[in-house]
Amino acid sequence: MSITLITGGQRSGKSQYAERLALSLSSNPVYLATAHIWDEEFQERVRRHQERRGPEWTNIEEERWLSRHDVTGRVVLVDCLTLWATNFFYADGAEADVDSALEALKAEFDRFTAQDATFIFVTNEIGWGGTPVNDVQRRFTDLLGWLNQYVGSKADKVVLMVCGRAIESITNDNK
Repeated sequence: MSITLITGGQRSGKSQYAERLALSLSSNPVYLATAHIWDEEFQERVRRHQERRGPEWTNIEEERWLSRHDVTGRVVLVDCLTLWATNFFYADGAEADVDSALEALKAEFDRFTAQDATFIFVTNEIGWGGTPVNDVQRRFTDLLGWLNQYVGSKADKVVLMVCGRAIESITNDNK
């Protein structure tokens, strides 16, 4: 089992890098999409992502409960933790308490990654843009930052993407 976390800003090339990595490790990887479709513009984003992937991918859509999918022995790309965290933050149509959402995310992450598989997670660094003026945005930024730290602590490697380039690769020697 191994975990790679790929992080960076929006449109930094994270997903394409992750897809290339998954295909370099397996001829038939799993793409586990966590997106909830909110509107037509977002549906178009999802469609463009889907068009990039060919028939070699096993595609799974799962908004919250990743662990209900058996990926034992597979290379699985989860795109992305940001949307996954959003699904917990707005669970049941209301904003969740950050601490409760974080604990639920950590528990589900641990259940999912208990499987013997190669995991590649994509996430966003949304906190680099300064402190949001909106309370909801601040709380979500905190939630995702703490989730990213948790996943990073479990990862064998973290890759930072900037302008389409992997500029830093950090191996977790403390794992």
